[in-house]
Amino acid sequence: MGWLYVSIAAILEVAGVIGLKKFSSNKTIQNALLFFGGFGGSFVFLYASFNYLQMSVAYAVWIGIGTAAAVIIKYGVFLMNQKAWGES
Repeated sequence: MGWLYVSIAAILEVAGVIGLKKFSSNKTIQNALLFFGGFGGSFVFLYASFNYLQMSVAYAVWIGIGTAAAVIIKYGVFLMNQKAWGES
């Protein structure tokens, strides 16, 4: 159950990163909810995983998955969109 919670926390962290990018360029309530909801939910599920896993293991996996996914999304999604629209 702990690994499931860490996985959900990592997915929500990625949603928070996407919300941060969107909110920084377009300040709407939907982007704010994605930003705050993503990171808030991520912390809730990470905290819940501490009941099943050691804190150091859960935190390291959460940070690793979240960071790797954020980098992949940045270069995979946001830069592709810029190239598609002719932006540099």
